Amino acid sequence: MIQNSPNPGIAELMKEMTVLSLHVLDAIGKLEPVNGNTISKQFGIPKGSVSKITRKLVDRQIILIEHLPDNKKEVLFRTTSLGREIYLLHAALHNQIDSNVNRFMQRYKEDELRLIVNSLGEIARTSWIHPHTIVESNTIGQKDSPTNEDIETNLNLHSLVVDKEMNEIMVMLGKLDSRSLKKAKKILNDVFFTDYEG
Repeated sequence: MIQNSPNPGIAELMKEMTVLSLHVLDAIGKLEPVNGNTISKQFGIPKGSVSKITRKLVDRQIILIEHLPDNKKEVLFRTTSLGREIYLLHAALHNQIDSNVNRFMQRYKEDELRLIVNSLGEIARTSWIHPHTIVESNTIGQKDSPTNEDIETNLNLHSLVVDKEMNEIMVMLGKLDSRSLKKAKKILNDVFFTDYEG
């Protein structure tokens, strides 16, 4: 996100933002003007976290507070121009991730995807500490092979796991200084994004 922004001020702000604060900003950008209760309910973020994060976003001039003319207690949040820019960068990042996931998934046939989904489901349900909990595998081609609904449910569960992992990675990266970030970027590129010929 930082690299894709022409605004140098965003780089400094992004160093202080957590993944959860990006998700709160994302909720405000999608629903603005919106109150904290709606953010909490629709996005599953605890009210206390929403309150704490919105205070910080207001202090950093990423969002602003509005009051309804007939109800001064009701607080609504909107993005500032800076907040809107960060929101759009975050949305672009998610679009890029979705596009890359779709492109990756298109490499596989439907029966291969079923095998992947079944395998991921078994991995998620298996305890590597207590091997007696290992779930027996269904052989592809059996009558009880997963339906499209099963595949969609498993992919949604997998997506939640991926989101959680991504959040944890973003929190770790957010704690690094610029020199360490460059090292992390090089390691990620070398390990995951370099095409090997073989």
